[in-house]
Amino acid sequence: MTTIKDSVHDHIEVTGVADALLDTPPVQRLRRVHQLGTANLVYPSANHTRFEHSLGVYHLACEALDGLGEDGTRAKRTRAAALLHDVGHGPFSHTIEDLIHEHTGKYHDDVTDLLTDGDVARVLTEHGLDPERVARMVRGEGELGQVVAGELDVDRMDYLVRDAHHTGVPYGTIDHGRLVRELTIHDGELVLDEGNVQTAESLLLARALMNPTVYNHHVARISKAMLRRAAERLLEASDTTPGDLRRMDDPALQVALRECDASADFARRLDRRDLYKRAVWAEMADVTGDVFADDTVLDAGDDELRDYEREIADRANVDRDAVLLDVQSRPRMRESDSRVLVNGDVRPLDEQSTLVRALQMTQREQWRLGVYAPAEHTQSVGRAAVDVLGLDIDGALVTETTRSQYALDDFGEN
Repeated sequence: MTTIKDSVHDHIEVTGVADALLDTPPVQRLRRVHQLGTANLVYPSANHTRFEHSLGVYHLACEALDGLGEDGTRAKRTRAAALLHDVGHGPFSHTIEDLIHEHTGKYHDDVTDLLTDGDVARVLTEHGLDPERVARMVRGEGELGQVVAGELDVDRMDYLVRDAHHTGVPYGTIDHGRLVRELTIHDGELVLDEGNVQTAESLLLARALMNPTVYNHHVARISKAMLRRAAERLLEASDTTPGDLRRMDDPALQVALRECDASADFARRLDRRDLYKRAVWAEMADVTGDVFADDTVLDAGDDELRDYEREIADRANVDRDAVLLDVQSRPRMRESDSRVLVNGDVRPLDEQSTLVRALQMTQREQWRLGVYAPAEHTQSVGRAAVDVLGLDIDGALVTETTRSQYALDDFGEN
């Protein structure tokens, strides 16, 4: 057994297969992957890692299994999956995950190849576990897979509390102790037991407040877009393969970006926090005219988005890399699909809770499309983007002195 002092959960006892997995290279690599990508450019103390988070997820999974009365091989497999659930993350966590998926077809939870070979496979096999079954559980498959990856999973319970703690933002505080204690299996589905509608609501409220404040803060989104463009240039201009990129840690990627001429300027800007500025910061109605409209830039694929960027750059008479188009996916609050027991019936939370339906509307109101450019080009790029994308100009163009319409966006460094 190994006892580890944690900043969130105090002392975590790691036993059995999880203890044996701790010092395998894929798990130790997570010490060098920032949990929040480039968010430390907004919140300087946000330097926690995927390793810390994985320990927290393991700890909460153990508590959930105790509450569910689970023991034996199924519980052992769940504990292993909880500790290993993030080994598929590339450098800077989610920041370049879409780029990696574009080239490899793998998201961070596609870990079969990482668990069925090498030290991890050896440890799992020595403890009587099938690596492929553990990999499926990481993807949320199976009854107990919902504990690791589902609407009520221990993953989000840990990251909300941990991210709030390390950023200093108070909105991620949830009663994770009650949440894990009140989980129950009903007809093969992980649900919250009777009397916990408000407990489930608190999880969604925390996520809804953390989204604009931390996860989608405009500086975090700008730096993420810059890092993605730098990684694109690295793949185009060097011997680095998508597979190499997927298995890098943060320092390795930073060095590679600095040493490649095609990505060096982006690397320098990120190192010095010399970031692009917002040329456009548009609400959904500015983009679609109707929240439910189809065939807009919201639904454009990667190639179409690159075409838009080229057209904006040409119209603004700037270099192609002076324009970064950042389009979020359509708003969806996955946690609203959580199930709760009410009077013996399993009900979707968004059907039971007026608050959740209000949060879903808030999420749509918080949605923004961003176009970013170096400070000296924001005006020309902004005007060109409005024309090319067919935006409703009211409220879309921004200047360096423009403040967000939402006070939450003003947290952190602007």
